Amino acid sequence: MLNNIGPMGLILIAVVVLVLFGRGKVAGLMGEVGKGITSFKRGMKEGQQEELEKPAETRDVTPGEATGETAKDKV
Repeated sequence: MLNNIGPMGLILIAVVVLVLFGRGKVAGLMGEVGKGITSFKRGMKEGQQEELEKPAETRDVTPGEATGETAKDKV
């Protein structure tokens, strides 16, 4: 359905939105959308940095350590 909207259709939609909401309200809305996108990108960068800074989780796979056995218990 949305695949066949051409440039004239987009212009018509933009004009209708401007008439309904007014220039000031649309400009304010676009400013808020821009701030939201910027905030989202900043959050994504911070998340990636946290992943890179987080030490890799390691676990000991030595036999006997997982069950709590020690060398004294084995003798």
